[in-house]
Amino acid sequence: MIDLPLNVDFTGKVVVITGAGGVLCGTMAKAFAQAGAKVAALDLNEAAVQAVADECKAEGYTCVGYKANVLEPESLEAVHQQVLKDLGPCDILLNGAGGNNARAQTTNEYQHEAKEGDKTFFDLDAGGVDFVFKLNFQGTLLPTQVFAKDMVERKHGVILNISSMNAYIPLTKIPAYSGAKAAVSNFTQWLATHFAGTGIRCNAIAPGFLVSNQNRALLFNPDGTPTARTAKILAGTPMNRFVESEELLGGVFFLCDDKASSAVTGVVLPIDAGFAAYSGV
Repeated sequence: MIDLPLNVDFTGKVVVITGAGGVLCGTMAKAFAQAGAKVAALDLNEAAVQAVADECKAEGYTCVGYKANVLEPESLEAVHQQVLKDLGPCDILLNGAGGNNARAQTTNEYQHEAKEGDKTFFDLDAGGVDFVFKLNFQGTLLPTQVFAKDMVERKHGVILNISSMNAYIPLTKIPAYSGAKAAVSNFTQWLATHFAGTGIRCNAIAPGFLVSNQNRALLFNPDGTPTARTAKILAGTPMNRFVESEELLGGVFFLCDDKASSAVTGVVLPIDAGFAAYSGV
């Protein structure tokens, strides 16, 4: 059970969540199910997403896990048709699939620190950079093309994208991920404008620093002690801590509730423990 931050009733709503096998979107899937929604949890990792669905079902909530590749339109359309049969047309689409790749990051924060054998900017793998952009940007665009059709036909719906604080100010070492998330923020505004006359709202959240399976090695040493990068992050975060996955839920629920945010579209909401507000001085 999750301690839900808002008393929002999503009963009857069909919520489609990509990346639901991960920590962040898995938490969101459980929260929406607990709030009464019928949740379609999508992920390439079938075992992970099935575990999320099973946990929800064990509590008496409605959640169905589906294996889906957000970079393959055919895979998404096949899942779309199955969701229509199992749960109904999509009311809320949460585009959570994304992530970084080691082939698209440098060893050091600064070029002048590079030593022999380090991966510098000049060693970034073009295929790795391409994969990161596709996963984050096309992995948001393609599911929207598939599931937003349900919304256009019925003239209502909500799209929520997952951007990042990297979209505002790029982090060192991960240029492709930062650039891709900036594209997601820009695309969110584009979608909000494009769909404005159809009854569809489109917003995004920009999480600050959270500990996930994807970034754990950057934040903690093998023995569990914090890395130098973690020390710098916390020094630049006024609340002096990481954000917890459940702390995203208040913003997510607000932006997905038609009563609470009926006139809110094209917004990228930072949830970052104050990181963006601090100048470092």
